[in-house]
Amino acid sequence: MRGKISRLPGWLLLPALVLGACGGGTNTVTPGQEVKSDKQRLAEPPGDGVPELVAGNTRFAIDVYKELAADPEGGNLFFSPYSISVALAMTWAGAREQTESQMAQTLHFTLSQDKLHPAFDWLDLALNSRGQGAQGSDGEPFRLHVVNRLFGQTGYRFLQPFLDTLAVYYGAGLYLLDFMSDPEAGRLVINDWVAEQTEDRIEDFIPQGAIDTMTRLVLVNAIYFNAKWKEVFDDKLTADGAFTLPDGSTVTVPMMVQPESMPFGEGAGWQAVELAYDGDELSMVVVVPDDLAAFEQNLDAGKLAEIVDALGSDYATVTMPRFTVDGATFSLNQILGELGMPGAFVAGEADFSGMDGTHNLFISDVLHQAFVTVNEYGTEAAAATAVIVSEMGIPRHLDVDRPFIFFIRDLQTGSVLFIGRILNPAN
Repeated sequence: MRGKISRLPGWLLLPALVLGACGGGTNTVTPGQEVKSDKQRLAEPPGDGVPELVAGNTRFAIDVYKELAADPEGGNLFFSPYSISVALAMTWAGAREQTESQMAQTLHFTLSQDKLHPAFDWLDLALNSRGQGAQGSDGEPFRLHVVNRLFGQTGYRFLQPFLDTLAVYYGAGLYLLDFMSDPEAGRLVINDWVAEQTEDRIEDFIPQGAIDTMTRLVLVNAIYFNAKWKEVFDDKLTADGAFTLPDGSTVTVPMMVQPESMPFGEGAGWQAVELAYDGDELSMVVVVPDDLAAFEQNLDAGKLAEIVDALGSDYATVTMPRFTVDGATFSLNQILGELGMPGAFVAGEADFSGMDGTHNLFISDVLHQAFVTVNEYGTEAAAATAVIVSEMGIPRHLDVDRPFIFFIRDLQTGSVLFIGRILNPAN
């Protein structure tokens, strides 16, 4: 559902004459510079809206999961709904009118703009504070990093209130790139930044062609997580075992064994176990349905709450496979459109006037990529989301279909070398 618009030819319609094009412009800011708001990030934001924000984010997470899981060609699946929510929340800061309401409905943003962004700030700061003194799965310290950055077109005028909002509540500075002159170079800069923030787990994030000369802003969130299990699996107990596939066939994979009892719960058609990470601040909840398709169809926020509430009603040991999901970048445009925000992707219909004061911007792509590996020692996961905002790019059009005057001039000095008038090009 990438926004498309019919564009007029980028040349004048001239009767049997060839004119040299002239033009240009000077950017006053050097590409590669980071523009900082003079406002500092709010270090102690109010947290009263956080429960409502988390509830909405959870509903959105399940919405996206069900859309992705419904793909008949889909297989293993892994993504970061939190990363997607953050990137789109930054974008929502510049949305107005119908675009703002469509995005809020799709993302389940029930808080107003002045309350939602402080709530995201509180949540983001809380997540970044996790794991003090805990260990990662690789023997290094625990890591949970959530970072945001804007990459904007050099010389493009973004409204200061928009930049201030993203600086104060998301810690996002604006890094200037010249997409108009070299979109490929800009793409590589963004990809390098994402790779650095995710310890090289998300590489080549934005594919070739996703950024072009009409790109004006790319809003990026990156998240990286590396934690050791509170109770590690003994790798000496890992042995090949059978894993049953959806069609009833089996494959043989390395199965890890955890003899320590973990919080367990069960309900109609499902069983679940919770594996804590070192530090007791995060956990993995593994749900095993009797009928996966039926469970996914009925999955909602209420079902998830039921599962979490049931954990700890009993305890169980667990056997589970080692696994890695290293997905390619995929676009969320169609899913987000179907969930209720199609107008944001349509040039001329989208309203992101809160970003630049015009109605010329629209979302050309929302990209996501994620990685996870789970082994006897813990979990490493990473994800990135990019919202690419483009300008409509409809050249103004002039029909030279009546008498006209023309000049041939030297661009550097401005010297007029020839001057003429055409009254009848047929003569």
